[in-house]
Amino acid sequence: MIASGNTLSYGAERAIFLSFGSVSITSKRNSPTSKSELRVGAVSETGRFPATPYGVVATANGLRRTPEAVAAHEQAVASLQAEVARRLATARRKEVVVFIHGYNNSFDDAVLATGEICRSLQNQFVCIVLTWPAGGSGGSFFGYNIDRESSEFAVADFKKAVRIIAETKGVERLHLLAHSRGTDVLASVIQQLAIEAYVSGSSLWQRYKIVNAVFFAPDIDLDVASSKLFAWVSDPDLAFGSKSSAGMLPSQGAMHLTVYSSPRDEALRASTLLFGSALRLGQLSIGRLPKDRSEAASKWAGSHMGGLVDFIEFSGRGGFIGHSYFLSDATVKADLVAIIRDRAKAGDPRRQLVEIKRPFWLISDVQRTSR
Repeated sequence: MIASGNTLSYGAERAIFLSFGSVSITSKRNSPTSKSELRVGAVSETGRFPATPYGVVATANGLRRTPEAVAAHEQAVASLQAEVARRLATARRKEVVVFIHGYNNSFDDAVLATGEICRSLQNQFVCIVLTWPAGGSGGSFFGYNIDRESSEFAVADFKKAVRIIAETKGVERLHLLAHSRGTDVLASVIQQLAIEAYVSGSSLWQRYKIVNAVFFAPDIDLDVASSKLFAWVSDPDLAFGSKSSAGMLPSQGAMHLTVYSSPRDEALRASTLLFGSALRLGQLSIGRLPKDRSEAASKWAGSHMGGLVDFIEFSGRGGFIGHSYFLSDATVKADLVAIIRDRAKAGDPRRQLVEIKRPFWLISDVQRTSR
């Protein structure tokens, strides 16, 4: 964070504390060549959590968090929840939309993307952007690896933030959205919160009111995504509340995962080569399931997904490298609105999707031009 007078600017350097505040977004005037009609206005910081790791002290009964760290944490929680509650009071929908940005995105990039999403939803929701230190120096190769580690660094704080937001009085539903590298962050957050919920005898929907996790162009290995998102399913020795039952799984309620992918995504093609990945999740389609792992492929094809996941294939370009279609394509944006605002499931006429074979769907060129 850089402070100059009354102006705050958040860059690519890491901080050892989680801070939160407000940012205003205004419309640009007389800027026909601008990529966005919005611009970032005033940024203010409302509060921050203690530096991590929190202070501890040795006692006769073992390690304890210091009273100072606990008090500072509780004050930050109360302040953050008060701000969310204040926004909820004036929002038409008592629901929160959280967005996590991707690789090489500045703070302003992330804010403007969130603004575009919120505007698409007719500003009916409380919209929150979770930003992590990305977009620093290092070039295309080293910069990616720096951002990759910075995104992993952010997971613990983001998990804490999502939990606190979800537990704010008045929140009825929580929608978690992420793009590109941010989807790996979100997958890790979901993994940890799902385990927390499971061991308390609950689920992401029951405990945290999470109804949607939406992955746009996810820059995460297919196997890594499967391992993270379904860790709680694949561990029958994990205690479910006070009980231990190998066959016990909680009701997922309204919780649903939607993955937008594109085989024409050149950024993910480069990422696949860079990491020696079998396939990035954001390139997945029914015709591109790994043939050498038929059992895993059959699960992604839907036989074991229990209706929890839909894969939406985008066939257009979405910018120069085909990676930013979640903002640039009107039909993708309209489909997101149908999911979040209208609560429409795949197959609903409002979704404008062509069924391939469930849970795989297509947003085709024909559908886009017919709207």
